[in-house]
Amino acid sequence: MDTYDVIVIGAGPVGENAADRATRTGLSVAVVEAELVGGECSYWACIPSKTLLRPGAARAAAAAVPGVADPGPLDVDAVLAWRDERTGEGDDSGQEAWLDSVGITLLRGHGRLVGERVVEVTPALGVDDDADGQVRRLTARCAVVVATGSAPVLPGVPGLAEAEPWTSREATAVESVPDSLIVVGGGVVGCEMAQAYADLGSHVTLLARGTLLGGAEPFAGEAVAAALRDAGVDVRLGVETRAVTRPEPGGPVTVTVTDTDGGGPADVTAAELLVATGRRPRTGDVGLDTVGLDPAAALTVDDTTAVVGAAPDDQGRPWLYACGDVTGRAATTHQGKYEARVCGDVVATRFGHDGARATDVETAGDWSRYRATADHGARTQAVFTRPQVAWVGPTEAAARAAGKDVDVVTYELGDVAGAGVTSPDYAGRAQLIVDRERRVVVGATFVGPEAAEMLHAATIAVVGEVPLDRLWHAVPAFPTVSEVWLRLAESSGL
Repeated sequence: MDTYDVIVIGAGPVGENAADRATRTGLSVAVVEAELVGGECSYWACIPSKTLLRPGAARAAAAAVPGVADPGPLDVDAVLAWRDERTGEGDDSGQEAWLDSVGITLLRGHGRLVGERVVEVTPALGVDDDADGQVRRLTARCAVVVATGSAPVLPGVPGLAEAEPWTSREATAVESVPDSLIVVGGGVVGCEMAQAYADLGSHVTLLARGTLLGGAEPFAGEAVAAALRDAGVDVRLGVETRAVTRPEPGGPVTVTVTDTDGGGPADVTAAELLVATGRRPRTGDVGLDTVGLDPAAALTVDDTTAVVGAAPDDQGRPWLYACGDVTGRAATTHQGKYEARVCGDVVATRFGHDGARATDVETAGDWSRYRATADHGARTQAVFTRPQVAWVGPTEAAARAAGKDVDVVTYELGDVAGAGVTSPDYAGRAQLIVDRERRVVVGATFVGPEAAEMLHAATIAVVGEVPLDRLWHAVPAFPTVSEVWLRLAESSGL
């Protein structure tokens, strides 16, 4: 069968969610995947990285409680084995079985557009052992969804590419831990991997052009930098990578840096080098040029996830959709999956109901109850360093730059009774950004142990636009760290 109602290019978490939701009005759906079903998150990003970080966090939490014996160093082999177990050791048969169970057809190979609603699938080497080498051409009756994610970017530093640096894939899939590691980049990946490798026994040097976690509140990056230094990481801020040399393959690598204010140069040498300076949408070989779009740019989408600039079908309906990293809007798995759910629902309501194709949402019956647009006002981020950093909505600076009249309310987490029960050294901070006129929370940041677990309450407050005087009646359990919500409400004047 080479004709389907919907074809999804990319079977990572985003593509899987879009495909699943699109099937729910009887549409036939195929997904095309060149690598492993489950994508970057399952095998090289979220799952392995957080698995590598968890043992160090658990050890630190235990060590912070009086009366607990020194837990000692981590068992590195056991940590790596657990990482392998959590990632299925690269076996995606379980994910493939799930697709089959919900009626989605999996086609292994590289998918690219070759025209309106036409996708060409080229067998991917080493992915489909049963492939006959023939290029297959698929036609979508209704829609094509691009969910190809993103790829790491290597800066144009002299000698960097020749030095064979790690990207996040190599860092999370390592088979042995190097004695020393240089991390270039102060974002989420750089900070998390610096934390993980320090926990696993590497001497880590972290090089960043600016502050750490530049997208978060400044106090968050400052707290992470201080904690990494306490963990033995050599954190160097305000430095620029100028050159990289590795005389022998597999031998030591040297990074030459200068201060951004003109100081230096200085050399840093380690056994391995991880470059974590950002990612770009994976659009280069999706065939966007065949439908009049720029293959070098992210796919711009409207709030229904329809691609802007793609000509509609003969009934005036958008046929090309995109979600996740490839759009440049959402750089996290959870936000990409949210976009995918919206995308799948939009496709389902626009094109299908009980096997019949509807021409618009109004004729799609009960399926019109699904959200038809994506709301990105409450984007969330969690960083699993120690302390953890979690935030939703804009920072104070971003809110003010957008012209919002806001109040800022902060409270030290260590002053909450539940924090003292957790550890005598518990430290952290909570901050709310409050719309001054409406008195609703528009942003929040939490920094502290297990702070990510407090984020969803803030997300609900932001999405629901819950007034502070109503939040005051949401009574937190005692003694928990979440009691900070009451303290924040009181600090705001209630």
